[in-house]
Amino acid sequence: MVGVFGRSRLAPHTPSRTRFRSLLSLRSLSARSIAGQVFAVQVVLVCLLIVAATTALILQARIDSEQEALNRATAVAQTFATSPGTASAMKAENPTAVLQPRAEATRRRAHLDFVVVANTHGIRYTHPKPQYIGKTVVADWRPVVKGKIVTESVQGPLGREVQATVPIPKGDGTVVGVVCAGMTAADVSGRVERQLPLVFGSAAGALALATGGTALVGGRLRRQTRGLGPAQMTRMYEHHDAVLHSVKEGVLIVDSHGRLVLANDEAGRLLDLPPDAEGRPVTELGIEPRTAELLASGRVATDEVHLAGERLLAVNQRSTRWDGGMSGSVATLRDSTELRALSGKAEVAERRLRLLYEAGSRVGTTLDVVRTAEELTRFAVPWFADFATVDLVDPVLRGDEPVGSAMRRTATCGIRSDHPLWRVGKMITYSGAAPQARGFGAGRAVLEADLRTYEGWQEQDLDQAAKIVTYGIHSMITIPLRARDVTMGVATFWRSEKAEPFDEDDVALTEELVARAAVAIDNARRYTREHAMAATLQRSLLPQGLPEQDAMEVAHRYLPARAGAGGDWFDVIPLPGARVALVVGDVVGHGLHAAATMGRLRTAVHNFSALDLPPDELLAHLDELVSRFDQDQAAAGTDAPGISGASCLYAIYDPVSGRCTMAGAGHPGPAVVLPDSTVTFPEVPLGPPLGLGGEPIETAELELPAGSRLALFTDGLIRDRGRDFDEGLGVLRTTLAGLPERTPEQTCQAVFDTMASSHPIDDIALLVARTHLLDPGHVAEWELPSDPAAVARIRNEAAGQLSAWGLEEVGFTTELILSELMTNAIRYGSSPSRVRLLRARTLICEVADGSSTSPHLRRAATTDEGGRGLFLVAQYAQRWGTRYTPNGKIIWAEQPLTAPVSPLGEVTDDALLDQWADISG
Repeated sequence: MVGVFGRSRLAPHTPSRTRFRSLLSLRSLSARSIAGQVFAVQVVLVCLLIVAATTALILQARIDSEQEALNRATAVAQTFATSPGTASAMKAENPTAVLQPRAEATRRRAHLDFVVVANTHGIRYTHPKPQYIGKTVVADWRPVVKGKIVTESVQGPLGREVQATVPIPKGDGTVVGVVCAGMTAADVSGRVERQLPLVFGSAAGALALATGGTALVGGRLRRQTRGLGPAQMTRMYEHHDAVLHSVKEGVLIVDSHGRLVLANDEAGRLLDLPPDAEGRPVTELGIEPRTAELLASGRVATDEVHLAGERLLAVNQRSTRWDGGMSGSVATLRDSTELRALSGKAEVAERRLRLLYEAGSRVGTTLDVVRTAEELTRFAVPWFADFATVDLVDPVLRGDEPVGSAMRRTATCGIRSDHPLWRVGKMITYSGAAPQARGFGAGRAVLEADLRTYEGWQEQDLDQAAKIVTYGIHSMITIPLRARDVTMGVATFWRSEKAEPFDEDDVALTEELVARAAVAIDNARRYTREHAMAATLQRSLLPQGLPEQDAMEVAHRYLPARAGAGGDWFDVIPLPGARVALVVGDVVGHGLHAAATMGRLRTAVHNFSALDLPPDELLAHLDELVSRFDQDQAAAGTDAPGISGASCLYAIYDPVSGRCTMAGAGHPGPAVVLPDSTVTFPEVPLGPPLGLGGEPIETAELELPAGSRLALFTDGLIRDRGRDFDEGLGVLRTTLAGLPERTPEQTCQAVFDTMASSHPIDDIALLVARTHLLDPGHVAEWELPSDPAAVARIRNEAAGQLSAWGLEEVGFTTELILSELMTNAIRYGSSPSRVRLLRARTLICEVADGSSTSPHLRRAATTDEGGRGLFLVAQYAQRWGTRYTPNGKIIWAEQPLTAPVSPLGEVTDDALLDQWADISG
């Protein structure tokens, strides 16, 4: 047995033993031993592999050298062809005099064998050997004259040559000649030959290393096989087989797939295995299911007690390796009939452990307080109770801390539905004598083994107590639901059909079960509180209503994720000039941090949009702000997650021109539905997410006809369980295409009905806008010359336009505003200048000029002769400001058309005139 299943202890080294080992080593490496045969085969295979690898390296080196030569020749030829003066030298009286020195200098610097320049007829102007100048170049130069680059191997004046031929272009793109550069094949081969010592040296080193490794493997195999030959190994296996089947202990070997590999006679007898058991899954051999599960699992087991018919087996199992290293397990079975007296208790303990194990997987599967309470009652019935109820302190259901002793019946489950127990939803305040009150107050379990003999519990409700006893309920356990030193309610278990009453063992088991359920309920309570806080915070940070504007009709939808409110957001921001900005964004993560971060980003976008920045510039500023937030957070050493990775899409629509300019930072582009129901997803240059930086953000500009619908969304709408991004875009395209002539509100609802699940895995934000174009008759424009006399003319024409619009009541203030703005543009701005009036929801006056200097409102000093114009504009305009364009700036002012603006709280005419009271005359 020792020689077969284990290692015998070796005697101390002696001279005779050392000599014996040397002889054994020499004998074991002979071709007759297994180790010797393996050594010989491995050496032959290694030699073949090294020869093949060396040949491949030499061939690859030749190919690489030739390709390197072609690449260098192409680069040198292109550089020479496009260098200053090459094209002009081709038209000189003596091109050779100019180009030959330059070609030779280039050839020597580039370590090439030749650089040849020829005209478009293939006649050489240069060559390393002057006698070949004036002769036709040896190259396929005709395609090169047409603008192509040709690489080839030819037989030239210097022998076999590897060369590249490129065109010489003029400034207008025409070809005036060709440049041919390259190396001789002998030079290329020489480079390969210089690498041969390294290749052969590496091969020799690999051969030595492989031979040494093979020798080590052979030595290892020799030590493991003890230098035995095949016949000796066969005899050893026969001895092993005889011993295996003669021992009085069952032995089984099972592979990693749960199939029986080997079973000795004793194992077959103990488990009553069929004759053809080997090779079949152990779960199909009629073995007791628990024992079969252990053997198939391969887990470690020590003296586990299993029943096998009338026998009680002690099972030990360990992992092993067999048949060349495949994983498996070996199990030994010992008949322990003397332990039968303990089998009943073992079954009970195993049953309870199984119950607790299953409770861990079936109770607390969701973060919902009511659902967790229901799972507890459904699990207890009918396993060990006939009825189960859970009563929770009312604030716990809302996610708050438990306050008071009034409880609400949260869950009830029983083997029958006609029970007399209180129903779900009833508010209960247990009296002091009730077991629930005693257990809730003391924080411990209360057992009432026989309800018919104990009268204290009946004081709570005499009528209901009589109904319970009459119904047949005879035993009860009530246990407080307590977690983290907080008692949230009580769980009560009742028996009626089961004749045996609850005992102390049942109390211990039930306490363990309820303790686990209490932790799950407390986790659900905390989650409910945080989810409600996050959802409230997020909804308070999202737009409560959409602003009034004329550019487009807008509708929106928002749905928080199942895991909690996140950082998805949207916004509609009116901009000067009747324009409007649409924004959607997504902050990584869920919970309070994501909601607060969303609020910070939304506020930042509002602030940046007040500067009237283009989309790309606004997102660049937002990216820098996010990076600064993360840096400040890292410097403060907080463990809150960073903002980097948030995404945003920002679009500006101009109803005058119908253009929509947008840019994205890690966010998917919008869907555009044209008036004919064609749905497109325009290519919006995708920049990196916010906070990552490193790449510039680019914009895309679209021309949108009136009535087009623009759908901006977050990826939670597209991605869902079993649906990837491309599939989601296809569903969105089909949905939008099937909604012709729908309002944005109807479109939002239809998209949500089709694509949004009731419990999405991520937040969903959707913004749908239908575009309008401003009536061209409501736009008036004038060119503003740099002549002060033009101010009166444009002012009079503007007054006429206002009369045509029926806006005579704002004519005076509009003329005043235009006069001041035009005068400032002529005096301080630069050409070109223009004036524009827009009649929208408000009357908008715009004066544009080519200067980027922005005016500032100030109070003029007593000695100033001017500086009061913007003061007047600020008094009579509802809003005014400056926005910058690629060619300058625009000063704008808005006036309401419903009720005129009272300047600064009804500033009187005398107060305005006081601005000029310090000017004499």
